[in-house]
Amino acid sequence: MKKEKKTHALLFLLLLHFTLGQSDYAPYFYDNGPSSTHGNMALFSISEDTPVGTQIYILNGTDPEGDPVRYGLTFEKGSKEYFRGDSKSGNVTLIQELDREKQDEISVLVSITDGRNKVIETVRVFVTDANDEPPEFQNLPFIIDIPEDTAPGSSIYRVQALDRDMGSGGSVSYYLQTSPFAKFTIDGHSGILRVKPGETLDYETTPTHFVTVVAKDGGGKYKGKHQVLTSTATMTINVLDAQDMPPSFVGTPYFGYVYEVSVPGSEIFTVYAKDGDQGNPNLIHYSILNGSDGVFDINSTSGCITLTTYPTLLRNELYEIIVKASEVGPNNQLLEYDVTTVTVRVVDLNNHPPTFYGENGPQSRFEVTMYEHPPAGEILRGFKITVNDSDQGANAKFKLRLVGPSRVLRVVPQTVLNEAQVTIIVEDTSGIDYEKGPTLSFKLLAVEIDTPERFSATADIVINLLDTNDNIPKFSSEYYIARVPENSPGGSSVVTITANDPDSGPWGEVKYTIYGSGSDLFAIHPSSGIISTQPWTSLDAEVRSKYNFYIKAEDSEGKYSLSEVFVTVLDMNDHPPAFDEKFLEKTMIIGIPVKVEAVDEDAESPNNVIEYSIMTADPDNAFDINADTGEIKLKPYIKSMEIVQNITRQKDCKWSLVVQARDRGSPSFSTTAVVNIDITEATPLKGPMAAFLLKSRDNPMRALGMVTVVISLLVGVTVLISTGLYMRNSKSNRIMPARRIIKRRPRDPRDQQPWNFKMPLITFNNPADKFVIVNDERSPRPKPPPPSAPPPPSNTRPHERHRAIPTISGALVSKGSKKSGRRKEGNVSSALVSELKMKLEQKINESNKGYY
Repeated sequence: MKKEKKTHALLFLLLLHFTLGQSDYAPYFYDNGPSSTHGNMALFSISEDTPVGTQIYILNGTDPEGDPVRYGLTFEKGSKEYFRGDSKSGNVTLIQELDREKQDEISVLVSITDGRNKVIETVRVFVTDANDEPPEFQNLPFIIDIPEDTAPGSSIYRVQALDRDMGSGGSVSYYLQTSPFAKFTIDGHSGILRVKPGETLDYETTPTHFVTVVAKDGGGKYKGKHQVLTSTATMTINVLDAQDMPPSFVGTPYFGYVYEVSVPGSEIFTVYAKDGDQGNPNLIHYSILNGSDGVFDINSTSGCITLTTYPTLLRNELYEIIVKASEVGPNNQLLEYDVTTVTVRVVDLNNHPPTFYGENGPQSRFEVTMYEHPPAGEILRGFKITVNDSDQGANAKFKLRLVGPSRVLRVVPQTVLNEAQVTIIVEDTSGIDYEKGPTLSFKLLAVEIDTPERFSATADIVINLLDTNDNIPKFSSEYYIARVPENSPGGSSVVTITANDPDSGPWGEVKYTIYGSGSDLFAIHPSSGIISTQPWTSLDAEVRSKYNFYIKAEDSEGKYSLSEVFVTVLDMNDHPPAFDEKFLEKTMIIGIPVKVEAVDEDAESPNNVIEYSIMTADPDNAFDINADTGEIKLKPYIKSMEIVQNITRQKDCKWSLVVQARDRGSPSFSTTAVVNIDITEATPLKGPMAAFLLKSRDNPMRALGMVTVVISLLVGVTVLISTGLYMRNSKSNRIMPARRIIKRRPRDPRDQQPWNFKMPLITFNNPADKFVIVNDERSPRPKPPPPSAPPPPSNTRPHERHRAIPTISGALVSKGSKKSGRRKEGNVSSALVSELKMKLEQKINESNKGYY
């Protein structure tokens, strides 16, 4: 029984295993048709303008047993991979750009597997068209040759362009870019180019036409938008010349000449004509129609006109020859022609140049001696010049011209026919100047006007000048500035002035003289112009440091000019500093300096700049002195009388020191003075104001504020009082005077009393009381007016005529009155110098009218 059960169990297991083995089916794709985006991609279509990265399809399938499936997408070996598939989701993505014109069908291997079974299918994906290709012209470049006599409306060319797109995007139409001078048209469908009806071609006007043709497709969608693509090409249309223009002569009008030396066979003139059809010109045949009178002939091929007889046998002076130029046809027949006139003149031969003649025949140099500066318009009669040309007619016509300094001389006549007498006239008298040069040279030219040879002749014109006294001496400068040290010995040289007279001989010799109130101390050499001090002169900068005077330069005939000299006396350090007294008594309040002062009589810095110093002091190291001002003060540590008394060890507080005053000149001078200083303290102030100031000494702003308040109150009260008075006077319609002004009658200066100064009374009961001055109670007398300056002394010399000469004089300063406020002299401007010099010349001219 047990064996049967085991057998049945084994059979059941075998049956079960067999059943399960028979039910393991392979997975499969859904087939949803070509319009679906889910399935196995069979017959799937995709547009060529699909962007890269777009998900284009989903592989979709199933397993009969319901097992999960995975997908695969591959390409055949060697082919380009356009898609990539996701194994889990089945999403298919575009990874390469598509181009239908290159590949319109793609073969793809898609697979599906459940892990045990795998199904692979080969499917085709179709690439659909998008309008992405423009039309493309065929047979480029377009170069067309057409005759210029092509009839309007004739077809001359067919343009062809291809578009690789499909549908409307692949259809092509044509048109020409518009132009206001267009002579062609094109059929929009066939592309046939024609000459526009009503238009003709002309090689002579426009031998080449450039036409732009446009090919346009029918339009289509590209990336979701409708677009139309075009292409352009330029057509070169060459117009071929046709025989439709007559010949024409070149270079008309024509003129020829027969000369007296011509012989039979001499060439007179050559005419030239060309065919109007330059693209295909014909030969030209020349002939004479009329006007030759049998004395001229023409070469039928070259157009050269020649003489057939001697000039002496010609009966006319002027011939007008009618010449014909004809085109030669294919069979040597004469076709279209042109006619012109050749004018031939029989003329004299130009074989004689102009020639200049003097009194003795032909001459090429003419010379004269004269004074400089003749009046303008004067004829130079020293020249005897004739000019002649032996030819006849136009050959004997020539012009005269002077070549030399511009506009100095002019020649008459300027145009000559055959012969003329030459006249030379002065035009600019300033150019004839001996000082510019004793000799003037010109070239006299005679040049033919209307002849081809342009014969000419030349003659030298030489003028020797004689000098006159036409210049005045001229100084090298309008004014001279000189500097001379003070205390220079008499006869010392100051400055050398120079004047030049360009005239020759005695007229050019200059004599110098000196004028002016400042000239007494100086002398000038009449020939050399050296200005020096008088032998007895002693210059002192402290007395006078500035001098100015005039100098005169005169030639032998009395012509002169003036200049001015400014002399500055240079200060030398010749005065030592000096104190008022050798022993000085000073009283010093502690905290307040005292001042000593020395005076240096020198005129200028640094000679009169003084430096102060303490040589010795008793006690030592108790004083400081300001080197520039001479102020003496106590050392900072000496602040009270107690310290002073501790230093001196006695109640007598009178100290002494030796002060030196040294100038800064070179060499430097110095002097000393003994200064006795009585030291004391200031007397303390009493009363409420003193108490307030004492309390406020450590707070000065408090005292300043109090003073400001008091002043403000006073101003306010004054304003209120003034306003009240104004209102009261306004109501009473009258104004009350605030004060009366009484003017004192001026007194006769002779009745004025002398100005007396009374020394104030000073008492010294206390050391501090020596600074309390008791004022005189009597009212002071009015201050007398300052004394008037005396009139300047007269510098007129007894042996000279009186001449008013302007001058600039420095002020005389006495030695005793010189302080640090000494006036500084400025520089003299050139404008003032010019004005003074003009006035001086005017005065001298007025005074010399009777003299000369």
